[in-house]
Amino acid sequence: MEKTFVVETSARHIHLSQSDVEALFGQGHTLTPFKDLSQPGQYACEEKVDVVGPKSTIKGVRVLGPARPSSQVEVSFTDARVLGVTAPVRESGDTAGSAGCKLVGPCGEVELTEGVIVAKRHIHMTTADAERLGVKDKEIVSVKITSPRTTVFGDTVVRVSDKFALAMHIDTDEANAAAAFGAVTGEIVK
Repeated sequence: MEKTFVVETSARHIHLSQSDVEALFGQGHTLTPFKDLSQPGQYACEEKVDVVGPKSTIKGVRVLGPARPSSQVEVSFTDARVLGVTAPVRESGDTAGSAGCKLVGPCGEVELTEGVIVAKRHIHMTTADAERLGVKDKEIVSVKITSPRTTVFGDTVVRVSDKFALAMHIDTDEANAAAAFGAVTGEIVK
């Protein structure tokens, strides 16, 4: 029984609400798919924006689609330091009380009072995957990453939905620490 899964690096990116899409790119604008992502229905967009913090700006940050109920910016700790913000480690969508920033697009600006997070490392999986791997939704597990610098990452949240495809997501700081470049696999360790 196969117990390993792909580990993908999730680089800095932005999820936008439709109202923020229009504020940044113009009235009536809709996101333009650039490339499908591993999770069904998710895609990288042609659109990019600048993220402005109190200390610095990161230019050309990719927007991911489709539009969401609220906007959020997912960065690494290194990115947060560059911006000059204190971004908490959170699951996607959990932005209450997080850092803010300004987004600058070709047609306008949006001031986010909160929404900048470092995404908690996580594994997307279906119900069948969870049964096969012996885990449940929201369970916290450790994952051994097989790479040139084999690493065990603790505090990894399991996210179960039949809308998902099996894959673990780590940020660029985590990928660099584990030398997790190219085709890398992970396995839950007890």
